[in-house]
Amino acid sequence: MHQQIFVNLPIENMARSQAFFRALGYEFNPQFTNDQGACLVVGENLFVMLLVKSFYQTFTDKAIANARTTSEVLVCFSCQSRAEVDALVDKAVAAGATTPRPAQDLGFMYSRSFDDLDGHTWEFVHMVDASQALG
Repeated sequence: MHQQIFVNLPIENMARSQAFFRALGYEFNPQFTNDQGACLVVGENLFVMLLVKSFYQTFTDKAIANARTTSEVLVCFSCQSRAEVDALVDKAVAAGATTPRPAQDLGFMYSRSFDDLDGHTWEFVHMVDASQALG
């Protein structure tokens, strides 16, 4: 049905946000990036638009949530392994992120999360293949 997803997030400082996500190994699509918005490529056909708050506000009449005190969205990405989950969260913390919760190991699923520099929560999970879980 749908071809792509673009998650839009309000940010305070474009240069700071781009530097943070580059430190995690992500890239930006220059075709859709300028001083007001940046297209963060998180996977094939998966994008996060980082929009300076004043520009973000032009897309909505609603107040922008303060992500440090209000949960407006939980962004969750699957990873190939627990090691990939740990590596991404560890890189984020080294680049200035905080961890809002301890890692969760439910056996079939392992997850960790971080709050980025603007307070948005990013969660990374590794789920065991059902055939592996059975045996």
